[in-house]
Amino acid sequence: MTDERKDNKTKKDRQLDHFRVDDKGKKLTTNQGLKISNDQFSLKAGERGPTLMEDFHFREKMTHFDHERIPERVVHARGFAAHGEFELYESMQPFTRAKFLQDVSLKTPVFVRFSTVVGSRGSADTVRDVRGFATKFYTDEGNFDLVGNNIPVFFIQDGIKFPDMVHAIKPEPHNEIPQASSAHDTFWDFVANNQETAHMVMWLMSDRAIPRSFRMMEGFGVHTFRFVNEQGKAFFVKFHWKPTLGNHSLIWDEAHELAGRDPDFHRRDLWEAIENGYYPEFELGVQIINEDDEFAFDFDILDATKIWPEEDVPVKIIGKMTLNRNVDNVFAETEQVAFHPGHVVPGIDFTNDPLLQARLFSYTDTQLIRLGGPNFHEIPINKPVCPFHNNQRDGFHRQTINVGKVSYHKNSLAGNTPSEASVAEGGYQHYQEKVEGRKVQARSESFTDHFSQATLFWNSMSDTEKKHILDAFLFELGKVKSKSIRQQVVDMFAHVDLDLAVAIAEGIGVKPPQTGGSNITKASPALSQINTTYSSLSRTVAVIVTEGFNDTELEYVLSSLKASGMQPEIISENLGTITGQRGTQLEVDHTHLTADSVSFDAVYMVRGSDKNKKFNKDIAYFIDEAFSHYKPIGATNEGIPWIEINKFDGKPGVVTAQDMNTFVQKFNEAITKHRHWDREIV
Repeated sequence: MTDERKDNKTKKDRQLDHFRVDDKGKKLTTNQGLKISNDQFSLKAGERGPTLMEDFHFREKMTHFDHERIPERVVHARGFAAHGEFELYESMQPFTRAKFLQDVSLKTPVFVRFSTVVGSRGSADTVRDVRGFATKFYTDEGNFDLVGNNIPVFFIQDGIKFPDMVHAIKPEPHNEIPQASSAHDTFWDFVANNQETAHMVMWLMSDRAIPRSFRMMEGFGVHTFRFVNEQGKAFFVKFHWKPTLGNHSLIWDEAHELAGRDPDFHRRDLWEAIENGYYPEFELGVQIINEDDEFAFDFDILDATKIWPEEDVPVKIIGKMTLNRNVDNVFAETEQVAFHPGHVVPGIDFTNDPLLQARLFSYTDTQLIRLGGPNFHEIPINKPVCPFHNNQRDGFHRQTINVGKVSYHKNSLAGNTPSEASVAEGGYQHYQEKVEGRKVQARSESFTDHFSQATLFWNSMSDTEKKHILDAFLFELGKVKSKSIRQQVVDMFAHVDLDLAVAIAEGIGVKPPQTGGSNITKASPALSQINTTYSSLSRTVAVIVTEGFNDTELEYVLSSLKASGMQPEIISENLGTITGQRGTQLEVDHTHLTADSVSFDAVYMVRGSDKNKKFNKDIAYFIDEAFSHYKPIGATNEGIPWIEINKFDGKPGVVTAQDMNTFVQKFNEAITKHRHWDREIV
């Protein structure tokens, strides 16, 4: 461009400079910024073998070309997201050449989207469902997407069955009912006739499917991936996210109420926690298996319906992710973010897990439909932090203004650039796994055990958790109209645990099985939420107060709760202010009409010495409901009679005391425990 043309540029031209990219002299990359070492040949199973589905560069290149005209766009499912950063505790250089997992001084930006799976965008947060846990790492080598769930296994083993599974669990097509629920005939018909679902269904019926918060649930990569180090040595790896607040859940009745009273409960919880400075933290853990030990276990490590028990393959904690910024615009960021398990960086590769292989194909197709074309990588939330250079052109929503006449490889007009990058220059190289065999449509014999890990999960549960699983089965199957399907499911789960199947049968009106059971006695303590981390940090406490409260007492308790990282919120008859005995005024956060016990982790009864001593049914119900959900309840002075009316005094997790030091200590301990399940046996 001549100096004269530069001088004549308009304000709009200068504005567009930001989008102008000159590929001349650059290295060839994918749209995610990943340098490409070979743009000549697709990935094949042998030199004369078939092209493999996992060749993400080939698919991106061809799909972009196929969609260089504008297709329709479809909105995606319900979710909520936040920004943050990831820091490494120790270098993983012996295992992977991924730079963001080698340099402990790096802070890698991340974007995390949590979601429900089954429901539409307008459904409730607290339904019984799997939760998506997808993390986009914006690394200097390109974007790495860890696209997982809060449950470490999945319903099916081969992705070809994914459309069937989704069709079965979605609302039934003849009446579009029920929304965001698995409690209906078609889902359980699928379960009974596709018994590889057994393990996942046990997790779905457990408390894991109704998390207390996005901040208090684990995340899993689900699949077996590969780490590849700088020497070309490979390791099998599974990814885990461990919340520092512990792994906690709702009560089923509580989840039901929240779906009606506050359908945005989980997204509100995440938003407010970040706004208030209680930044959610998740530690990244990896399970690593040497290639030589691939067949050393009594399960196939590539089977997505199986876990690697942590007692057999320990989780190594290697870093921490902190979510510290809410989105500016839900549509622009949360709804337009595009994840894909095929977005990897050098040092992270795939395995032959057939479900993973299918996901590597399907995700790009999904984003093309949802985001309207092949340029979804240019949407700000998806754009890598490193530059990208390739010969993809045009298409719907194109932002880049490519200069020059060359848009192909190989070329001489631009010095054959953008050019391929060698491995030493950061070019991605697929792990050279030896692949042999006939082309078949079959399942490995090692994938045929569907029940042993479902039994392992059951054996690992506490008595309370087992009761919740049984109740979930009774609720779900109680909604199934077909008696034949109910009987099939009972007969199926007799292979998991005979006593469980008999109890289910008795509750849903079908014939109890006479035979079945399992000889599996092994348990994995890591699977039980009873063994999770407990913390009072960011717990919400409903403080029920009226006029004439004891100023000194309340100020001391409130300051103690806040000092422990908790969030007390004042509830009274009316909004505005209430006044204590010494004239202290408190701003009321909620009234009895706008606050519900299901929205809080604990209750503190203060009341006051005002003239209003009459029995208040709203307060009584509030306390009674909190008690029935096993939540901690505290009361001092004028609040104690309200505990005594309901006959809760002396029960586990109910703290009453005149001495404030003792009260604060015991109440804090009760809140830290989260739930007091021993009320069930008192």
